[in-house]
Amino acid sequence: MIDITGKWALVTGASRGVGRQVAMALADKGCHVVLHSRNKEHTVSLEKELLEKGVQVMSVEADLASPEAAEAMAQEAERLSGGIDVLYNNAAIMTPWRPDFIAPIEEYRRSFDVNVIALIKICDVILPKMKERGFGRIVNVTSGIQDQPELTPYAISKAAVDKYVKDMASKLEGSDVLMNLMDPGWLQTDLGGPNAPNTVETVLPGAMVPVLLDQGAGSGVLYRAQEYR
Repeated sequence: MIDITGKWALVTGASRGVGRQVAMALADKGCHVVLHSRNKEHTVSLEKELLEKGVQVMSVEADLASPEAAEAMAQEAERLSGGIDVLYNNAAIMTPWRPDFIAPIEEYRRSFDVNVIALIKICDVILPKMKERGFGRIVNVTSGIQDQPELTPYAISKAAVDKYVKDMASKLEGSDVLMNLMDPGWLQTDLGGPNAPNTVETVLPGAMVPVLLDQGAGSGVLYRAQEYR
């Protein structure tokens, strides 16, 4: 495991759920954090909590349905921090349950805009700079969802994230910049709903595993948070 004390992380969707848990865990490791949410007001309380841990904290905002806003947010995070060392792409939206399996095309578009395109645009900004500096850890949150055509727009957006990460891995081989996947499991969050079998706290310590990997661990690997409970 590597030491991330004094490094900078960007966590998207940090105001609640998995993002909030990850941000707190990063701060506990001595990592400074840039918190993303749709509105900076949403991270005010979390910012105060993290500052009490003795790390530096900044907040940025963007509606990730806009690729331009996602890219601008990533550039701002780079500028404010002086360089992002850990990128945790957690933000995502869930589409409505469709018992007839037929979703409006807009649900596919919005799901891909937020869950896929924004994630890639953020990586497009931060990954090249990590490669220039010779260090980086990128964690893209995916899902173990399967056999649920009622949620097809969400499910196939996460499949696209998987494909992106696995293809990108070959271009990072041998470097100390790693990009991997993390499946948090089905959690009791706004996205997962109240009937999920796991509380949000169970995402730790597993969610931190891909952040703390040694260089030799490589890229393109799926880590399941619930396996580390």
